[in-house]
Amino acid sequence: MSSARQTNKDIRRNNILQLMLGLLIIVLLNIIGSYVFTRFDLTTEKRYSLSPSTKKLLRETDDIFYFKVFLEGEFPAGFKMLSRSTREMLDEFRAFNDNIQYEFINPSEAPDTKTRNEVFERLIQQGLQPTDINVRKKEGQQQQRIFPGAIVSHKGREIPLNLISEQIGAPPDVIINNSIQALEYNISNAIRKLSNTGKPKIAFTQGHGELKGPEIADISRALSDYYVVESVNINGRVNALTERKENEDGTFTVLNKYKAIVIAKPDSVFSEKDKFIIDQYIMKGGKVLWLIDPVFASMDSIQSADRTMGITQDINLNDMLFRYGVRLNSNLLMDLNALPIPLYTGQIGNQPQFSFFPWYYFPVLTSTSSHPVVSNLNAVRTEFISSIDTVGNPAISKTVLLKTSQYTRVANTPVMISLDILRLEPDPADYNQPPQAVAVLLEGEFESLYNNRIPAEIAQAPEIGFTGRSPENRMIVMADGDLIKNQVQFSAGTFNPYPLGYDRFTGQTFGNRELMLNAVNYLCDDTGLMAVRSRELRLRSLDVTRARKDLLMWQLINTAGPVLLVILFGLIQFMIRKHRYAR
Repeated sequence: MSSARQTNKDIRRNNILQLMLGLLIIVLLNIIGSYVFTRFDLTTEKRYSLSPSTKKLLRETDDIFYFKVFLEGEFPAGFKMLSRSTREMLDEFRAFNDNIQYEFINPSEAPDTKTRNEVFERLIQQGLQPTDINVRKKEGQQQQRIFPGAIVSHKGREIPLNLISEQIGAPPDVIINNSIQALEYNISNAIRKLSNTGKPKIAFTQGHGELKGPEIADISRALSDYYVVESVNINGRVNALTERKENEDGTFTVLNKYKAIVIAKPDSVFSEKDKFIIDQYIMKGGKVLWLIDPVFASMDSIQSADRTMGITQDINLNDMLFRYGVRLNSNLLMDLNALPIPLYTGQIGNQPQFSFFPWYYFPVLTSTSSHPVVSNLNAVRTEFISSIDTVGNPAISKTVLLKTSQYTRVANTPVMISLDILRLEPDPADYNQPPQAVAVLLEGEFESLYNNRIPAEIAQAPEIGFTGRSPENRMIVMADGDLIKNQVQFSAGTFNPYPLGYDRFTGQTFGNRELMLNAVNYLCDDTGLMAVRSRELRLRSLDVTRARKDLLMWQLINTAGPVLLVILFGLIQFMIRKHRYAR
């Protein structure tokens, strides 16, 4: 009897010890957790893991960033998934820094139409883009306006954050998935914009007929969120892009003034001196975005006559670009996947009538590359574009960023450009060339064009500081200057720029602005933020056809399955207990 009592006392003491030990372990884990932070992501594509550059950005964030997200309400499944993913991503940001705060708002919650419209108008003025969707309600299908975006505020400043990554022609589920993929980049980018105080400088070159003023107003405004944007006329000045710093020992170090320069659609010849200045800027680590037209062709000539001639435009840059790794070809690319243009077809009363026809000299480019500059990019509009060949030094890495479709025709110069092609149905046999590269990224150590042949007019200049090979560097070459040019409306004596990528004839917005921002950001990126754009989340879509076919089976699995599992578990437990106590 006393032995049984002692055994029960030992069991009770062991149970109490186990309970106390368990509580002690829990307390210790919580204490350790308050000092050591870690998270475990078991998804295959690390869906819930932030990149090192984002974590670094969050570590440097010492004040509140407030996100007002307008994704609350009754949405279709895709937008619900975007809303849930946005909340999860913000939670992930907040887990690393509690200065990230947010709230979800339903902009349609006002009961009366007038108040709702006022809210909608205010959000549009703040820069959010609305989307109209069909929602199924008790009364039937109804159209609803939603704002898939957020207003981000920090220290009294606000910027819009649109969360939908539009892609012309892409299915809705692909657009939603691409938008979810871009969440970390877009949120990080918003934080970076608002916290950016020491902006690096970039410049648009002038002096060779480059685009300026209203023609690059929109991209200049967009780039000013990240950089101090200036204009520089090289004009043979050796110190136009660089400056000399005197060292303590009396020697001089030549440094670049600008993180990157943009050479946008020049139309006049570069002197050897100007080329040398650009070359030495590159040799000292400067980045260049080249937007060059190898062929001169203009729609202005076609407006006064039905035809014009496309001719080679030699601005004395071919040898320079060839040394760096590309050759711009003297041709025009035609593509069946093209931008439509309006043509006058008659008049009804006092109203002129226009019809739209695809203008094959204006290819619409759709990116298939996973490179962060063009990943998930909307279609890009072009005007009279040429092809690029990669050549030269195999040590230079060459990545094709954009190319035409498989329905391409190459027209070598001189080429007659006539509106007559719009009156005839295109022959597919004429558009059988493979896709042609039109934008190329070059990365590596570039060799100077002027090794052993410095131009005589500056050979004696003491401030030259000639460098024959660059450090690890990068540049992007695009064979169309109009990629960065926004359309302009002339009204009441002033030039009003349209957003870059917006086509005023079709009303469509293409991805030109995002392309240019991504290109300059990639060239200037020192923090690795652009690497976030290359993340890929796999789209796990429901097979609707199979789901409908096997509807009864899936209903039984989801309703009867859990009950049967509980019963099976109970039977197994019963058999184990019976076997144990039978012994």
